[in-house]
Amino acid sequence: MSSSSSPPARPLEYVFAALTLPGVALTWRYNLEYMQQAGGFTVEGFVAAAFANPAAASLSVDLLLVTLAVSIFIVVEARRLGMRYAWLYLLLAINVAMAFACPLFLWMRERQLRLRPGSARA
Repeated sequence: MSSSSSPPARPLEYVFAALTLPGVALTWRYNLEYMQQAGGFTVEGFVAAAFANPAAASLSVDLLLVTLAVSIFIVVEARRLGMRYAWLYLLLAINVAMAFACPLFLWMRERQLRLRPGSARA
């Protein structure tokens, strides 16, 4: 075993890792239910359903703005920390769910911070 073994994972890594599971499972439960009810998937139909009433529109606009802010953060923070493949998190946000991509990025960010030379964060 090497004398320079990596530090143990921090609690936040476990929290963010755990959040990826409901982030994909719960969103896709409803995506699949929508596709079954709609008889398939079209972007136009999905957007129309997302703005079908004021409550749905409020949640949709909220999600769009949060997604924009988090996407900017992901790109900037990934560059700052030297994390590769930042574009992958953005692709996952669009094609899977932001509720999955965001905690996945935060998990990998915590890991990157832990493994950085001279990292003494708790």
